[in-house]
Amino acid sequence: MPDVQYLKKLALMGAVQKPLKVSSTEFKAYVGSSSQTVSRKLKLLEDERLIERKLVPGGQLIKMTDKGIEILKNEYSEYRQIFSPEPEVFELEGTVLTGLGEGQYYIGIPGYKKQFEEKLNFEPFPGTLNLQLDENSASRRERLREGSAVQINGFNDGERSYGGGKCYRVKVCGIEAALIVPDRTHYPADLIEIISPIKLREALGLKDGDRVNILIVKQGMETQK
Repeated sequence: MPDVQYLKKLALMGAVQKPLKVSSTEFKAYVGSSSQTVSRKLKLLEDERLIERKLVPGGQLIKMTDKGIEILKNEYSEYRQIFSPEPEVFELEGTVLTGLGEGQYYIGIPGYKKQFEEKLNFEPFPGTLNLQLDENSASRRERLREGSAVQINGFNDGERSYGGGKCYRVKVCGIEAALIVPDRTHYPADLIEIISPIKLREALGLKDGDRVNILIVKQGMETQK
């Protein structure tokens, strides 16, 4: 596990927004540790690619990496659950739009289909409901990490490798479904894909441009490996 306290100190000094110039003496005094401890901790953070460092006259430039920032975001999320518990459910709202057909293709791949059936306890309809989140919902999407996720593992079928992702249980107008978040995606953050045992567009009479509310179930979902 990385030393979150040192990451937090660097962030408080400004290493998230831009490269932070700091001498070993200054940082040692700020964290209240010995020179040896500071050097060792910073080296570990660098080795784990949580920070980037460059020696310069008078000290060093330290910049938090995306990986380091993500760790602090997770830490923040956990503390918020402790001290400012949120309701067990929250909503996202978006506009229905036509996808590129990729969802139908990937859902039909045996390596994914089997995991969906075993881990979500339903056989997904071969297609996804695609939504473009409104501005407020796009910012609230970060709260997904506060709930448990169903892990969809990556695999290799002998011809190519397929990436993993996470599923979050949701309800669309009372219908059980799951929101898919791939580990790697080229979609912008305000676009989401939802799978369900039925064709949601048909069942709910939806067409492009219709507004839909998605109820996110934050608790009571065991993370599955």
